[in-house]
Amino acid sequence: MAIIGYATETVSVTDASARGVAGLVREAEQGHEVIVARHGHPVAAVIGMTRFENLRELERDLRSACLVLARAASDNGIRTSLDDAISAFGFDRAELEAELDADLAAGRD
Repeated sequence: MAIIGYATETVSVTDASARGVAGLVREAEQGHEVIVARHGHPVAAVIGMTRFENLRELERDLRSACLVLARAASDNGIRTSLDDAISAFGFDRAELEAELDADLAAGRD
């Protein structure tokens, strides 16, 4: 699927080799997307850095959107305090703070 503003071309591994790395890079810098296929199956893509950075940013945005949607779908409105969470693991805050103080005093991070 071609994205508006990007010319996509599919070439064989042999044709890509004939163009050479410099040729493929030059095309990518000019906004062309070159899909390299082996035996008719796409195996690689050569794209410019601007396009690559845009795709990475889009991926980050999609991950964030998925996280927000998952949280919205599973949020029951109940909140748990830190002390309740600590207790659920069989500890209490004073015990953990004392252990931390002892580790820091002994030079352990």
